Amino acid sequence: MARKRGKKYQDALKQIDKTKVYAISDAVDLVKQINFAKFDATVEVSFNLNVDTKQADQQLRGAVVLPNGTGNDQTVIVFAKGEQAKAAQEAGADVVGDTDLAERIQDGWLDFDVAIATPDMMAQVGRLGRVLGPKGLMPNPKTGTVTMDVAKAVSDAKNGQVTYRTDRDGNVAVPVGKVSFDTDALVGNLKTIADTIVRNRPAAVRGTYVQHVTIESTMGPSVTVSLDSMQEA
Repeated sequence: MARKRGKKYQDALKQIDKTKVYAISDAVDLVKQINFAKFDATVEVSFNLNVDTKQADQQLRGAVVLPNGTGNDQTVIVFAKGEQAKAAQEAGADVVGDTDLAERIQDGWLDFDVAIATPDMMAQVGRLGRVLGPKGLMPNPKTGTVTMDVAKAVSDAKNGQVTYRTDRDGNVAVPVGKVSFDTDALVGNLKTIADTIVRNRPAAVRGTYVQHVTIESTMGPSVTVSLDSMQEA
């Protein structure tokens, strides 16, 4: 059964030419213009990729720091000991610990956005997989959250890092900022994530890799974007 949309959504939808592929700046301007949320909505980009996610070598997963941030304050925790724990604290981590932190999470505390761990802590952190995994909070080397350079990982997480990952249908959806951002800031973030997705094209993919790109705000309808315009200097 199709989801019934409200009047504000329908009014916003009428302002989009669904036969048109918009240049990136025009698409951003339109998404900002038709936003009707009463809060500072998140702008998200979605890529539909020609990948077979049943094949391990065609799955995408990683992280990238957006040049203009995300507009969100990230609560960052770090599993580390000794000098690495000290480095994490100095870099601005909100909570740093080892066994005590693991026990706190095991008891149900999940009030954080990013978890980072040094490699030597992963045996302990791995036991939290059933808790952290479903929430997308499990540290992973592919996203730079299992590392000995915890200071950089904390800094990246605090300064606009986003993660990306293909879903079962080959889509990648990534938040790129807020509707309150100016157009140039959103365009800069969009170009950064587009460059990252294109650069990490799996070698096994044949034919057109990026099939469709859209951007939308929270609650708002999507606008189709030209990939070529996202790759222009």
